Amino acid sequence: MHGEYKVPGGKLVVVDLDVVDNKITNFRLAGDFFLEPDEALEAINAAVNGLPANSDAATYAAAVRAALPEGATLLGFSPEGVAVAIRRSLAHASEWKDYDWKIIHSKAVSPAMHLALDEVLTTEVGEGLRQPTLRIWEWDESAVVIGSFQSLKNEVDPEGAAKFGFDVVRRISGGGAMMMEKGSVITYSLYVPAELVQGMSFADSYAYLDEWVILTLKSLGIDASYQPLNDITSPKGKIGGAAQKRFGNGGVLHHVTMSYDMDGEVMVQVLRIGREKLSDKGITSAAKRVDPLKSQTGLSRAEIIERMKQTFTELYGATPDDITDSEYKAAEALVESKFTTPEWIARVP
Repeated sequence: MHGEYKVPGGKLVVVDLDVVDNKITNFRLAGDFFLEPDEALEAINAAVNGLPANSDAATYAAAVRAALPEGATLLGFSPEGVAVAIRRSLAHASEWKDYDWKIIHSKAVSPAMHLALDEVLTTEVGEGLRQPTLRIWEWDESAVVIGSFQSLKNEVDPEGAAKFGFDVVRRISGGGAMMMEKGSVITYSLYVPAELVQGMSFADSYAYLDEWVILTLKSLGIDASYQPLNDITSPKGKIGGAAQKRFGNGGVLHHVTMSYDMDGEVMVQVLRIGREKLSDKGITSAAKRVDPLKSQTGLSRAEIIERMKQTFTELYGATPDDITDSEYKAAEALVESKFTTPEWIARVP
């Protein structure tokens, strides 16, 4: 069995192994990481050989860590990274370049339509009807998008939302509310098969699926990094947040909203952001909660999006695509039957 894991912000970890009577044998670790002393490599190989093939990642990581010689140095990877690679090999996980990736950057649609398209396209990828896809959102309306499990009345101030022209919609993924002012955020969705994140914890998969955008931001001069569980951040403040939904048919939805030019004063009138939440994040002013990409790059929103598409294409060989008429039709039906209904929007009152 063969497994690979590109450590977010680090190096590639590669493992090859056999399984005999539920025991790992012939384990071999490789990669472009740095490891000192040389004998640490054989120590890691020996530690993994003989371990049960149904162990969890924590067990593999603990065995690797315990086997390291005193003073060993690991650069670009960690025992946890080795454990993820092992789990991915055992689960027969796929890699980014195993797929014919598509990029969609199409016409503006309503916020509810975006959420419906997320459900339709993820379902199609899970069923093998669509290639894995990156879709960048465009819209000409403002909206508050609340998480699947959030309380409507606790998150949104209806008077503030009406005053500033924000529609209120609920997405199918968990996580927190996002204030999506038209022209002021960059949002994208990834529709991927579950095999791509096989063997990873939810936390590992978040960083793994967004590493390409971290690389994009770094290429623009932003010292961006991933802050578990789901935040993209920089020393100057939070940039964006991710959410994820895994479908029973094998499709995975992963979507991200990053602030381009957020008005923090409007945000606190539209969202019910309490002092406890701000204090927990070490922030004294709501206006500083989200650090816009505009101030850190000096680039237009369109220029940043073009760099994102360029980076994704260079990394994974993606080609341009569009939403089909049948996909739009299916999404329109979901907008009417689900995403604009009071029963869905207020399903957690």
